[in-house]
Amino acid sequence: MAKIDSFLRLVKEQRASDLHLAVGSPPVIRFNGDLIPIKFRELTHGELTRMLYETMSDAQIADFERDMDLDFAYAVPGLSRYRVHVFLDDRGIGAAFRIIPEDIKSIDDLMLPVSLKRFASFDKGLVLVTGATGSGKSTTLAAILNEVNESRRKHIITIEDPIEFIHAPKKSVFSQREVGAHTPDFASALRSCLREAPDVILIGELRDIETISLALTCSETGTLVFGTLHTQSAAQTVDRIIDVFPTVQQDQVRGMLSLNLRGVVSQNLLKTADETKRCAAVEILFGSPALGNLIRESKTYQIETLIQLGGYDKTGMQTLDQAIVRLIDEGRVSPEEGRKHGRDASNFAKYFKVA
Repeated sequence: MAKIDSFLRLVKEQRASDLHLAVGSPPVIRFNGDLIPIKFRELTHGELTRMLYETMSDAQIADFERDMDLDFAYAVPGLSRYRVHVFLDDRGIGAAFRIIPEDIKSIDDLMLPVSLKRFASFDKGLVLVTGATGSGKSTTLAAILNEVNESRRKHIITIEDPIEFIHAPKKSVFSQREVGAHTPDFASALRSCLREAPDVILIGELRDIETISLALTCSETGTLVFGTLHTQSAAQTVDRIIDVFPTVQQDQVRGMLSLNLRGVVSQNLLKTADETKRCAAVEILFGSPALGNLIRESKTYQIETLIQLGGYDKTGMQTLDQAIVRLIDEGRVSPEEGRKHGRDASNFAKYFKVA
């Protein structure tokens, strides 16, 4: 058993989400979004290097020493699987371990908006799930793919770095590929995808212009493509996709997006009212002719208004603030927590009226 396994066991026992390791600090766990130091001595560079190298193969060690950072998955039998990032900083080696839940929860289990199930019914196009690191993007995507798996007979290919949720075939057939282990990079895997007759493709992260371009191309060929970005809103997501490309290509990209973007899910995690866990506030945008016109005419600043006017009950769309207000009214989060994470404080003023 690797020495680090005892810390990872504590993460699981404390129902925490992450383990952070850095030279000059004791190990730290993240519980409910807060960092809590473990009662342990400060780690040295040599000690932490030995601990981390126990979790890596010789090939992974060589890759880390060449590139100075590395992503991989680490499993402790009988405990859990972890997504790991090892890196160098000004004090030496460091790492972040994030627990990967063993069970894939459904959209209903996660208490996510039921309209997210619509994304599992699409036959083609591009769907983007966005948010900051640690906002639950992978969990939401896994739930949507699980909906496909349970309801449709499709060939689903995932390209991840590393593989996170392991999907057992139900009605669908899965091919899960890991960057580094099964393919050199996202772009190479995407180029080969179309020869593998996929119905659905999941791209773990749209990192660069080549990957984004290939994702758009795949979505044009009649494939349903899911991808993630580190953006904070639906409008920002559309702008980010377009701005990645040189100016001379942006009109073409706007045209492709206007026809093929089927939706954007942008989410944030908030502490629950009892502060025992976190729940997702989800902004939802569905593709429509109106959205296509805004994209083509470079009026993405009007996307939030489009969502607001749609209304959740009629279209299934909602802004982040509308989602947070819904959570407050259901008693799932406090008004203070909602206002802290909302975009427009005036949307929460009714909860703070002075008597």
